[in-house]
Amino acid sequence: MFENKVLLITGGTGSFGNAVLDRFLETDIKEIRIFSRDEKKQDDMRKKYRNEKIKFHLGDVRDKDSVKNSMHGVDYIFHAAALKQVPSCEFFPMEAVKTNVVGTENVIDAAIEKNVEKVICLSTDKAAYPINAMGISKAMMEKVLVAKSKTVSSEDTLICGTRYGNVMASRGSVIPLFIQQIKEGKDITVTDPNMTRFLMSLEEAVELVVFAFENAKSGDIMVQKSPSSTIKDLAQALKELFNADNEIKIIGTRHGEKLYETLLTREEYSVAKDMGGFFKVPADSRDLNYDKYFEEGDRQLSEESEYNSHNTEILNIPEIKEKLSSLQFVQEELKGWSNK
Repeated sequence: MFENKVLLITGGTGSFGNAVLDRFLETDIKEIRIFSRDEKKQDDMRKKYRNEKIKFHLGDVRDKDSVKNSMHGVDYIFHAAALKQVPSCEFFPMEAVKTNVVGTENVIDAAIEKNVEKVICLSTDKAAYPINAMGISKAMMEKVLVAKSKTVSSEDTLICGTRYGNVMASRGSVIPLFIQQIKEGKDITVTDPNMTRFLMSLEEAVELVVFAFENAKSGDIMVQKSPSSTIKDLAQALKELFNADNEIKIIGTRHGEKLYETLLTREEYSVAKDMGGFFKVPADSRDLNYDKYFEEGDRQLSEESEYNSHNTEILNIPEIKEKLSSLQFVQEELKGWSNK
């Protein structure tokens, strides 16, 4: 599917962009363009990879012209640029809107104008039943992509989204924080011991996007089934992996946090298609003929439940340790710890 294709990754200097590079650089893809506003990270990537397939474009998704200038000859787009930190988005909600909502519209509009084949927009479980500014902005991002998908033929530009839970050891993940606290001999700060979060590796996040490229229709939201764990068990698993005796300190829920995350709302679950390890949520095909809203209902909705981190498979401590041990970041941290 990627043979001789040009792939653009917005926010490409982040954790996801690096994972995509690792996944595709050795394939027969023609070119991977990294679009971001951070010239320091771009320079770090340039020195790290030293690969002629990688091209760097400096710009900001908030600036439509800079987005358009990077899209000449692009076949596919992974739209990963976003503000992702829950607390900072709470204090600066309009910044989240500018990047996550307006920025997404800029990327999609530019892609349509430049005849890009496929656009995959990356979303988050925080967009389902959102209670914080980051989740609300991501929910609006999803609404934008679904609405845009109705304005253009999928034969010209296919627009769809992926929604996934916490990516372990990515920017903003709690795992690097816990490891840092363990190494510094500090208490491990747990917000709520009963809080649950989905657990997904970067490699699994990339495979979700590939699955979307292969299977999604325009307007679809693709979701990967994932296990979860409580935050307390996650902290305990890391303690045992590092053979540490740090105390676990309960500090209370942070600004804008949920007790559990939802990957599919009740309304979405009632229409989702089960595809084995994935769900596909098709776009609502209704239009502005409001009679349909009043005359046609769905009895199935009252019988369905949502899909969240409380009712998915919840891993025990040995299972969490096994999943953590598969992460390159944790392996490197353990190696450095054991050599100390």
